[in-house]
Amino acid sequence: MPTRPLADLEAMVGDSRVTVEEFRIEPGKVEEFARAITAEDPVFRNEAAAVDRGYDRVPAPLTYTQVGRFPRYTPADVDGKGFDLGFRPEYVLHGEQAHEYERPIYVGDVLEGTTTLADVFQREGGRAGTMTFAVLETEYRTRDGDLVLTDRSTAIETEGAVDDGGDGSGADDGDAASTASDGATEPDGGTAETEPATPSPTVDEFERVRTTDSLEPGDAGPTVVAEDLERKQFVKYAGASGDFNPIHYDEPYATAAGNESVFGQGMFTAGITSRVVANWFDLRDVSSFGVRFQSRVFPGDTVVASGEVAEVDRNAGTVETELEARTTDGETLLTGTATADLE
Repeated sequence: MPTRPLADLEAMVGDSRVTVEEFRIEPGKVEEFARAITAEDPVFRNEAAAVDRGYDRVPAPLTYTQVGRFPRYTPADVDGKGFDLGFRPEYVLHGEQAHEYERPIYVGDVLEGTTTLADVFQREGGRAGTMTFAVLETEYRTRDGDLVLTDRSTAIETEGAVDDGGDGSGADDGDAASTASDGATEPDGGTAETEPATPSPTVDEFERVRTTDSLEPGDAGPTVVAEDLERKQFVKYAGASGDFNPIHYDEPYATAAGNESVFGQGMFTAGITSRVVANWFDLRDVSSFGVRFQSRVFPGDTVVASGEVAEVDRNAGTVETELEARTTDGETLLTGTATADLE
């Protein structure tokens, strides 16, 4: 349970404060972040490649706002996410993350983020006990006040460590060992098969879709594979994103918290999954991307991320997709959705 009463937290709902300032989108950092999520697409590092793709500047990956957590972008009077919720860090899970885009983020942008505590509530979560949910919504705007994107993060504090399918406990707000957002379901430690019904094209074979003309529900998108992950990749993501929780790179710290080893950040897995969307659609057409974390990725795991068309509205020119990331052992790491506004 949080160290602050639920009534105190509920009284804070609707409060807003600037939590990110002078967030400069720098070319070297964009390239570093892209490589950290295993994205080798030259559009994220080469201006000529961006121009060839129709951009006037280098765009940033879909989950790049994670970089805004670096201390240099945090106002002096802000701690953490900007609200003293009384959550105990060792029992905090990252339940969901969602983004709504007005346009891509580009190199050269300077953004300010204002975070609102959108909701706080409690539910019973089985072995996790009473679960306290906090939904934080951050709007990123330019110096001219133009809205670029909004991200929503759901943090969950449990009464104790959650057993992730027997793989350990001690989750933090950057990991993927989460329950479902309704608090009624525990991590499933799934064992489903990972092979798609028909092979999906790789990024090198896939031409980005710009219209709804050829799309039908059930169509497969690109498949992204991040093979045989190593501890150093979690460290690279920490350095790129600013998520320096030692549970992701300090083996004694991670095992002392009850985990079998260090494990990858949830947003690292989300970043890999975002590549499915970026390889499928033009970034300028993507209007939303969101994930729900279910389990963790450990050293030696291979992540297979894929997507499928869920719904096509040809009149509106929109396509809804469903996303999933699994290990080759069949464990579901996350599920998600993305929307593209096409012609």
